[in-house]
Amino acid sequence: MVKHTDRIVTGAHYGLKDWLVQRVTAVVMIFYLLVLAFLIFVFSPQDYGAWKNIFSNQWMRIATFLFFIALLWHAWIGVRNILMDYIHPTAIRLTVQILVIISLLFYLVWSAEILWS
Repeated sequence: MVKHTDRIVTGAHYGLKDWLVQRVTAVVMIFYLLVLAFLIFVFSPQDYGAWKNIFSNQWMRIATFLFFIALLWHAWIGVRNILMDYIHPTAIRLTVQILVIISLLFYLVWSAEILWS
């Protein structure tokens, strides 16, 4: 006789959504890096003025900001998964996760300030 036991599912169930976000953010970052490599190849910036000229275009600032959003989102998913796997005490894990979130938000604001200053 086979006994049917109810499986107790615990924790957050991100699974497919996180897998998809990791792939989409990776594609966004690769696309941006290819565009940036092309621009560097074409314009060959040698000094601060040339670099500033590349990033003076509004579309490049927006693309760079989207790159940073994708990078930080990608990083958050990876770090969160590592923390959930390896830090088991809930209070410590949540504290570290909050510190990571604050840090990533700080980096996002800082990148916006750099791009539009």
